[in-house]
Formats: sequence, structure tokens, C-alpha cells
Amino acid sequence: MSQKIAIGKIAVLLAALSDDEMNAFRPTLKDVTYCQGKVGSMNMQKVISAVETAAKRHGLIHESQYRETHALYHAILEGIEGVTRGQTAIGEISRTVGLRFAVVRGTPYENKDEGEWIAVAFYGTIGAPIKGLEHETIGLGINHI
Repeated sequence: MSQKIAIGKIAVLLAALSDDEMNAFRPTLKDVTYCQGKVGSMNMQKVISAVETAAKRHGLIHESQYRETHALYHAILEGIEGVTRGQTAIGEISRTVGLRFAVVRGTPYENKDEGEWIAVAFYGTIGAPIKGLEHETIGLGINHI
């Protein structure tokens, strides 16, 4: 049996923790495959691209495996739905986001036959494109590979 990993919980923590908080948390992540990043934009494609690029650069997905790219894409979209409260648009409706994100790959089930899954979490701000008028937001997406 594989070890069960709470990939969604880990992804949310990684996206939400400050750099100082991450320093204390990092030693517990030795067996976790993950990456983190930041993105700010009024363009949804830039948000998606930032996550995809980070996941590829850190080896969380293999570009040559369509199923891995596809799983990541759907996890990103699900996470964005949480950030945008189901209206997957930002710039088109005069909103901007400033987000930290985390991608975690692992086995959330003890039965190894359930395979690997990927989680994408976002934490940050969303609001009118006027400094100080944003509010906090969070989103999580999980998909099987």
C-alpha cells in the first residue's frame, strides 16, 4: 500500500503560508512533490500559464504525457472557480488577482491502484483593479492523473 498524502490540505497550506512561515514548515515536506509560485494579473491565461510553467519546470508533470497536462489544467480551472466564486473571468469584468499558488502531486488514497493525483491551490486577493479595494480569496482544485 502507498502512503496516503493529503495533497489538497498541503497545497492550501503551501499557497497560504508566508515565506517566514514556510521556513518552519519546509522540513515536514521532504517526501512531498510540490512547487510554489506567485502571479498577479487581469488576464486569466496568464494565471493558467504561470501554474503550468511552474509545474513543468519543477518536474511535477511531464509535457510529453498528455494525461498529466490535462489533469493539471482541470485542477487549475477548478481552483480558479474557487478564487472567482464560480465566475471564471477576471479582466473581462474589471477584476484583478494577486495570488500565491502551490501544486502538489501525490497519492491521496492508501490503495496504490487509485494512482496519483494533482492538487492546485490559490490564495491571495481579488477585486477591482484599484490598490486597496481587493479582498482575500482561496481556491482548490484536485484531479486524477
